[in-house]
Amino acid sequence: MSGNPSFGPRKGLRALWRGSRPRRPQGPNGGPPRGPRFRRVRTISAVVLAAGVLGVSAITIVTWSEYGAFQAGLPTVSGLRTYQPPVVSRIYSGDDRLMAELAAERRIFVPVAAIPTQVKDAFIAIEDQHFYSHGGIDPLAIARAALGDVTHSGRRPKGASTITQQVAKVMLLNTNDITIALKIREALLAMRIEQTLTKDQILEIYLNEIYLGERAYGVAAAAETYFGKPLDQLDLAEAAFLAALPRSPTNYDPYHHLDAATDRRNLVLQRMAETGAISAQARDAAMAEPLVPHVQTRSGPVPGSEWFASEVRRELVARYGLDQTMRGGMDVHTSLDPHLQQVATDTLHDGLMAYDRTHGSWRGASGRLSSVSDDEGTSWSQALHDTAPPTGMLDAWRLAVVLDPDLGRVGWLEGGSPKRAPIMLRDLYWTQAGRRLRRGDLVMIEPQADGPRVALRQIPKVEGAIVSMDVRTGRVLAMVGGWSFRDSQFNRATQALRQPGSSFKPFVYLAAMEQGIPPSEKFDDSAVTYGSWHPQNYEHDYWGPTTLHDALRESRNLVTIRLAAHLGMKDVSDMAIKAGLVDQMPHVLPAALGAVETTVLREAGAYASIASGGRQVSPSLIDDVQDRTGQIIWRPAGFGLKTITQTAPPPPGQPADQPPASGTAQASAPAGATPGQPTPVAAPAPNPADMVTVPEIDDQRPRIASEDSAYQIITMMKDVVARGTGTAAATGITQPIAGKTGTSQNFNDAWFAGFSPEVVTVVWVGYDSPQSLGEKETGGRIAGPLWNRVMKAALADRPPVDFRTPADMTLARYDTGRLMAVDAFKPGQTPGSSIALNGFGAGTEALGAADTGAEAISGSEDDMVSGQGQNGASSASANGATPDTRATPGANPQASAASTSDIGMGGLY
Repeated sequence: MSGNPSFGPRKGLRALWRGSRPRRPQGPNGGPPRGPRFRRVRTISAVVLAAGVLGVSAITIVTWSEYGAFQAGLPTVSGLRTYQPPVVSRIYSGDDRLMAELAAERRIFVPVAAIPTQVKDAFIAIEDQHFYSHGGIDPLAIARAALGDVTHSGRRPKGASTITQQVAKVMLLNTNDITIALKIREALLAMRIEQTLTKDQILEIYLNEIYLGERAYGVAAAAETYFGKPLDQLDLAEAAFLAALPRSPTNYDPYHHLDAATDRRNLVLQRMAETGAISAQARDAAMAEPLVPHVQTRSGPVPGSEWFASEVRRELVARYGLDQTMRGGMDVHTSLDPHLQQVATDTLHDGLMAYDRTHGSWRGASGRLSSVSDDEGTSWSQALHDTAPPTGMLDAWRLAVVLDPDLGRVGWLEGGSPKRAPIMLRDLYWTQAGRRLRRGDLVMIEPQADGPRVALRQIPKVEGAIVSMDVRTGRVLAMVGGWSFRDSQFNRATQALRQPGSSFKPFVYLAAMEQGIPPSEKFDDSAVTYGSWHPQNYEHDYWGPTTLHDALRESRNLVTIRLAAHLGMKDVSDMAIKAGLVDQMPHVLPAALGAVETTVLREAGAYASIASGGRQVSPSLIDDVQDRTGQIIWRPAGFGLKTITQTAPPPPGQPADQPPASGTAQASAPAGATPGQPTPVAAPAPNPADMVTVPEIDDQRPRIASEDSAYQIITMMKDVVARGTGTAAATGITQPIAGKTGTSQNFNDAWFAGFSPEVVTVVWVGYDSPQSLGEKETGGRIAGPLWNRVMKAALADRPPVDFRTPADMTLARYDTGRLMAVDAFKPGQTPGSSIALNGFGAGTEALGAADTGAEAISGSEDDMVSGQGQNGASSASANGATPDTRATPGANPQASAASTSDIGMGGLY
């Protein structure tokens, strides 16, 4: 062993060491075996894969669940198929001037086909360049917006909504919130909309719905608002500006942020050029165009028409509801005459100011400025600019500050510039009797065109109302409901219930005419005493037997009471109700003197019923209402169209009464006829070939009285304004007119109601809280001159027309006992005669309690004795209380005449 070289000491030791190491395990293929590390990786991978599968499954389940929840809560889009946006309703005057607009949102709908291409291109270029290619959402835009939000953190999130998404948000979601949930709902709805509507339908909704500032919704309303022109008249630069507004109408408002608005408009033009909608040359030309917004002047209301328009709106809301009125896009054509409306407004203002000036003193300043030191300088101008004027101040007036009270110098602003002038001397004297002027006082003045001084003004406390309307149709031509619509929207022409006083009397007399009583019939004008009621004539005198003509002309209360007692108050009540003057009234004699309540508009309609020949006339402010498609959906009832057959007119050149041609057979004389005497000849039967069918207006309105009776009252009322209580109303009017004064108990209400054959006007003056206008302040004195001024304007352009006389009536002149009068008499009536009615003219023998209201009082009508104290009547006080009505035995008529507190619960004059 020692001789073997391979087993030396070193080699032996190495061999021994190798032999002592454990052998490495071998794999199945002889390679190294897989160790525990690989098994750990495999285990972790399996766990991760399982977790991923579970996570994806969970996310899928949650996403599907949330998607289902979103889908379930989404509104339906099917309603967009029949899209009808809220559209402004417009009210037009009788001459088709735009008078008012009714809208929650000012919008003018325009179909997409009528929207100019450049307007559509402008909005698409800046809002949604891929509008015609995407399916509701634009992924590229979303990614671009997300990247921008990441790189510009802290700013408002950048939008990426398509036009379709904006439609979904505005039309279906109705919110401006920005949340992930809302964006998902918006996107889902946008995809649904794209599946339901065409691109043009979507664009039509968008361009008509989008809010563009200044209360303008949709591009058409915005075009009128910012440029004062229709949509199809916009140039390229103007169209681009409209497209600049959706992002922020406030920040790009051209009236306040002109530079920002111009920059945004130019960006729209640049985008239009980039998309190929316009050329570079057109872009440059449009950018060079200055942005000049239209100075807004809102259409309407027609000056002074607020009362009329408000009443039209009230009527529309009552008929169609608020939503349809404000959002239905109706065109409402009214009967308003703008010129007459302005005349009526100015007339009432002048009349109330004149009354206030003569019946009241200067009531002092409306406010005070403490910063006014002297007449020099303009330190007061800013303080005056910041002071709101009184709501009742007229447009022609100015709020002024007293600079020098001794000289009466005041300062005011005219177009923002300070002005100074002295007050008129007569107005300075006026202030001396009231509260004297002090420096710094705020007063109302009216600059005068014909002099250097200004007139001092104050708002009257007395109120009034005027209505003018067409006699035949009831079309209201003018309506003024008070001093100032801004100060009070309470319409005294339609809402204030007031006692008409003696203006009620024509309806008592009309009821008499209907019963065949002639105007010449005489009733006793003597004292009446019944219980504690002692009605009197205004003059406190007695005429004895008096014709109805004279009694109506001079407004004699006692004759009217006896006439009503003879007729029975039920007949009087029925007449007033048929005429529309009242809905109901008590059957008591004081009502015959006007102790009932009515409105100015109602009285105008009732008087028109007389003037129109007895046809019931219902006041109407609206001629017709058209829906958004132009279809007439309402017009006043009462008139129709029918056809009649009549003989055709003769050929030109041939007279209508041409005799039969030569050779035509003549009727032979009947046997026994006297030679030379006219022989009656039967009218030949009309030849059907000569007949034509023509249209004719069919008046379907009921009658309140016969044409004959109405004409008798008209003839009597003509003398009221010619020689009676209404002469002040007739001054300077040459056309035929008729009317009646009215003054209620204690001079609380002053009326004048009258008409021509074409126009009826009613004027009322009084206090809102009833109080006396003053002793002897009658309707003829206060209201008559105002009526005169309005009627002069109404008749100025109308040819003279007389009242139509019925064919069977006889006009006769006769002596009434006081003067010569002309009246109309029916067939069978003897002109000028007076027959005994029930024995003594006033006739109360057949009168029962039901006719006079005696059931509400003690005693009976039989207590009325002819002569002294005869023909008493029941009474109802103004507040509905029933006075003590027991007859006073031996009452002294002359003592009653001296009592001024018993003049008639109703009409005075």
